[in-house]
Parts: sequence; C-alpha cells; structure tokens
Amino acid sequence: MKSRAIRPRTFASTLIVMLALVASSCSREPQTLHGIVRDEPLNVASISLPDVTRESASSSRFGMRAAPGELLFVYFGYTACPDLCPTTLATWKSAMRQTSDSDSLVDTVFVTVDPERDTPQILNDYVGSFVDRFRVLRTTNPAEMQSALDAFLAAATIETTAEGKTEVSHTTVAYLVDERGEVVIEWPFGTSADAMASDLKILLGNTRQQTQKEE
Repeated sequence: MKSRAIRPRTFASTLIVMLALVASSCSREPQTLHGIVRDEPLNVASISLPDVTRESASSSRFGMRAAPGELLFVYFGYTACPDLCPTTLATWKSAMRQTSDSDSLVDTVFVTVDPERDTPQILNDYVGSFVDRFRVLRTTNPAEMQSALDAFLAAATIETTAEGKTEVSHTTVAYLVDERGEVVIEWPFGTSADAMASDLKILLGNTRQQTQKEE
C-alpha cells in the first residue's frame, strides 16, 4: 500500500501568492492566522454527499455547510492510508483538545476517496477512533466525487500497479468551512496542532461575534 500526497491544483504555482494572502488577511484580523486564507474564499455550499454516519438515515445526504454558529472541518482521505491521513487526524484531535467548546462548535467531516474498500462500518470505526463528533461521507459515483473535489480545488487518484498493489494519491489539505459554505482557512499537511488550535480559537471567536451581531 502506498499513499502519495497531491497538492491542491494551482497550489504549487501560487505558493508565494498564497503566503501573501495570509499576510494581507492578518491586517484585517486582530491576531495572526497560520493557515492559508484566500481573498476570495472557496464556496462549497452547493456540494452534498451521501452520509453514512451511524446516526444518519440510510438515504440522507450531508451538505458542506456548518450549522449556524459552528464550523466544519473537512478532509478527503481513506482509511488504509499509512501515514498522511492518520497524522492529519491525530493532529486535528490534539488541536481540538486545546480549544475550549470545540466539541460542541466544530463538526469533523471525513470524505473517503476510496469508497470500494472504505465501507460505512470501516469509516465509522476509523474516524471515531480520533474524534467523538463526526460525519463520514461516501459516494460511489465518480462524477459526484469529482464535483466535490473540484469545489475544494482538490484531487484524488487510485491506481493498481502491475504487482496488484493499490496506490492512492490525494490532496492532503484540511479545510475549515463556515455556515455559508465558505472555506475560511486551509491547512496544508504538516501544519502543527498548536497552529491549528490557535487558528481555531480565532475563527470560533469571529463566528461568535458574527452570531451576536445577527441576533
């Protein structure tokens, strides 16, 4: 089994621009954000995928929008991943533990890019070993999967080698989505738990302020 990372499309060629966007965002924020913030955030509100979480109805779908006043952590991966996926989820688990109220204000969404091997049972057991509150999404429709990947500017491929081994490549960025379906920050693989926790505290604070204004 081999897992390879794919950077989001256009990420490698625009790394300098993205870093500049982070710097410019800091001028609007009272505190510095460590992740990537776009001047024009990705909007993924139109994307929904089959929800195979244990508590969900068999025919339910989950839309890529956080509940009002909350945030949504989204990651594309697969349970047989030997390194990238478990490292990211373990880092996220640590970040959540450092952030008060995160369990009640942040939902974790894991989208499998390997639906043939990732059954609902396997997905629930896997993600549940990292976080208590989560959603697991699984589609066997290639076009539907591609639409979701495109919305996040992500990518994923599955290939079988001549020796019969399965090789999966996928974008290793984690996304935080708000109630409007906008990606408020992107964390590339390797972002530390401390950095994620710091960003999460700032963004949850912003969400609270916005909620209070609307009330």
